[in-house]
Amino acid sequence: MVTKSPRAAARPRPDGGRLGAVDRYFEISARGSTVGREVRGGLVTFFTMAYILALNPLIIGTKPDAEGNLLGGLPYTDQAGQVIGANVDTAIAMVAAATALVAGVMTILMGVVGRFPIGLATGLGLNAFLAVLIAPQMTWPQAMGLVVIEGVIIAVLVLTGFRTAVFRAVPRSLRTGISVGIGLFITFVGLVDGGVVRPGEGTPVQLGVGGSLSGWPVAVFVLGLLLVAVLHVRRVRGAILISILAATVVAVVIEALASVGPRVGEENPGGWSLNVPSLDGVLSLPDLGLIGQVDVFGAFAGAFSGGFKANLFFGLALLVFALLLADFFDTMGTVVAVGAEGDLLDGKGNPPHLTPILMVDSAAAAAGGLGSVSSNTSYIESAAGVGDGARTGLASVVTGVAFLLSMFFAPLISVVPSEAATPALVFVGFLMIAQVVGIDWSDAEEGLPAFLTMVLMPFTYSITVGIGAGVLAYLVLKLARGKARQVHVLMYVIGAAFVVYFVQGLISRLIG
Repeated sequence: MVTKSPRAAARPRPDGGRLGAVDRYFEISARGSTVGREVRGGLVTFFTMAYILALNPLIIGTKPDAEGNLLGGLPYTDQAGQVIGANVDTAIAMVAAATALVAGVMTILMGVVGRFPIGLATGLGLNAFLAVLIAPQMTWPQAMGLVVIEGVIIAVLVLTGFRTAVFRAVPRSLRTGISVGIGLFITFVGLVDGGVVRPGEGTPVQLGVGGSLSGWPVAVFVLGLLLVAVLHVRRVRGAILISILAATVVAVVIEALASVGPRVGEENPGGWSLNVPSLDGVLSLPDLGLIGQVDVFGAFAGAFSGGFKANLFFGLALLVFALLLADFFDTMGTVVAVGAEGDLLDGKGNPPHLTPILMVDSAAAAAGGLGSVSSNTSYIESAAGVGDGARTGLASVVTGVAFLLSMFFAPLISVVPSEAATPALVFVGFLMIAQVVGIDWSDAEEGLPAFLTMVLMPFTYSITVGIGAGVLAYLVLKLARGKARQVHVLMYVIGAAFVVYFVQGLISRLIG
């Protein structure tokens, strides 16, 4: 008896006619999908990523640089030291428009060139690193110049084959650990953004407010999670998208009747997490004035003016290295996890069209700098779209188009609160953790590195840290067992890079 895989069983039977050009190019039927599923999956990915349109402006649009200016060159405070609210609002609007534009263009490129169902947008963590640690040391155009340099370096690594070789050098057990770890990571992100998990009182985290669930936003989250679970077990197509839209409608009604408002510390702990689901308009004209406001070599120019300043040069180089390594391995983890969720990996655990995928992701990093919105990278939230049926680059095209339209429909897009979208992340985390059975837990050489990778991703809130810990543990155990020759030489290169990454704070103090 031959058992068909779910993917094989879902593949449409050929009708004898010639496949259309779109179907052939995107391999829609070959991957067991349909145009309808790709459109639906692309929309799900967009809705789970759309929070970046509200969050990125708040992270980088409200922080002044070393000269006291916001993005766009507007002063942050007046002569009396008071924050100029109008300038902050202008900067936020400009960042939102540029964020949508860059995300839309690069996601469409991922669909057309990479032909893989992944959305790209400004990377969370990377933007905070830029706003908190880099911009205060220089001007915003110079900070964005470092992002461009980082993107160009990654692109060179792809063109030389190095990035692709590194991707393939990582052992399968670690790749599985990366996929499961990302599943746990996005589950944690979903629970935090949904208000279910919060900073604890005497503990690192706790359940809701004061150890209990309370407030209408959390009720919307629970409703969305229960709805997607029920629809899934009843095999309803589009379960994730339906749950997001239904929870959003409920959220809008609740806000209209109860005026819950935003979450504000102890003043309103039961408020909405990221954006308030209220209808304040439909259309708005985007301000794209930030595009091209970048000074690529400005930061490094200071290291050579009036003589070579070694500490400044190596300090800047270390900042670029930190950006590069985080971007490099976050993408690897995301591609592996999304590919595994969609049954798109080959026997060696590699996705199709790997080099084009990595090339587009590298270009997105530089494009984020040129657009003054921070490095753009592949989003693990894409797994939600794959969980709802997306299998090809056509879904990414749909996601990208939605981002471009959001430049004009920003008020409408902001209606979807995180409490309505994040249940999809928790549910997809459940789907992704099923891969844990692929790890040989009886072999500590394989199991322990995978375990460290899995647990440190959510516990440190960093995909890169999880991968780094797993790689170093893998190398140590192999060396301890006298199996150094069984390890790919590039794994040692990766290990050395992670050692530098983990002690970069010490290095900075030594050269400072």
